[in-house]
Amino acid sequence: MIRLKDQTILVLEDEAIIAMVLEDALLDSGANAIMVDSLEKAEALILSGRALDAAVLDVNVHGGQSYDVARLLLARGVPFIFASGYGNAIVPPDLAHIRSITKPYVLEDIADALCT
Repeated sequence: MIRLKDQTILVLEDEAIIAMVLEDALLDSGANAIMVDSLEKAEALILSGRALDAAVLDVNVHGGQSYDVARLLLARGVPFIFASGYGNAIVPPDLAHIRSITKPYVLEDIADALCT
């Protein structure tokens, strides 16, 4: 998938199987996948100044929600999408404009959402 080639993509996902499948798909497409499984790890990575081209954020992570992580990405100008197994999750008004995809998804869904 040429659209993701050489892109560094943060993936916040707490379900190990989903994370591994997505990581493999991203790597196969030529992207550099950075996988984290907690809100704290995602926030620390973003605050570290690591260069990111995009991100995929699971909405519900270990009982918390990824909205503060999303706000950090917005503040740094990093494009991202939400991924949820709950359909159209209720998002705060300040994040309502962010695209969301529903699990299960395929890599093409993610590429379409991030690259448009």
